Amino acid sequence: MTSLAELSQEAERRHLRITAGLDSARCATRSDLPKGTRTLLLLSPDEPGFWPAFTASAEYTDGAPDPMDRWSRRVIGTWAEQIGATPLYPFGGPPFPAFISWALASGHVHQSPVGMMVHPTAGLFLSFRGALALREVIDLPPPVPSPCDSCATRPCLTACPVSALGPDGYDVPRCKAYLRDTHGNDCMSEGCRARRACPCGKAHGRVPAHSAFHMTHFL
Repeated sequence: MTSLAELSQEAERRHLRITAGLDSARCATRSDLPKGTRTLLLLSPDEPGFWPAFTASAEYTDGAPDPMDRWSRRVIGTWAEQIGATPLYPFGGPPFPAFISWALASGHVHQSPVGMMVHPTAGLFLSFRGALALREVIDLPPPVPSPCDSCATRPCLTACPVSALGPDGYDVPRCKAYLRDTHGNDCMSEGCRARRACPCGKAHGRVPAHSAFHMTHFL
């Protein structure tokens, strides 16, 4: 039987990381997974090696639209075919697969005070490039508490320069207006200040150029 350790090694070879998953019991309760799914593994960029690997890829250098999504389809799709899994992606919709719901149901991802998902090691830099729906039962680690429960200062709540993020939700127009009107601000060049403020993500290894890539596409 394939183990989580073996699959994690295969993910790392592809510059990905298994950051969350649904075991067979959780998969059995859901109607939003491919029929026969007994384990779901959510795949994130394996930082900091992901960015140089991606920028050296044909998808990044060919000048065509959506390079990271195309990279994800190729890499994850090929892997899924090799192991008999169904690949799933958080893009290409609507309708979009329920990645946020799956992540929160895993017990390894939680909702932060600013609404974004938070992970014990990725912090607020958590993102997904895809998922593998397996017909095989894979033993997964037990759920973990939210890192926000033991965070006394909660710097994410005060880091945004225009207070666009908070317990009342995300003011997208205010955020975008700041990004457009403040030339050279570090949210654009290094990534969202609220994400960077999370103590859990300090050692995550996110490359600023990777964050800048997503901020540019966000606008």
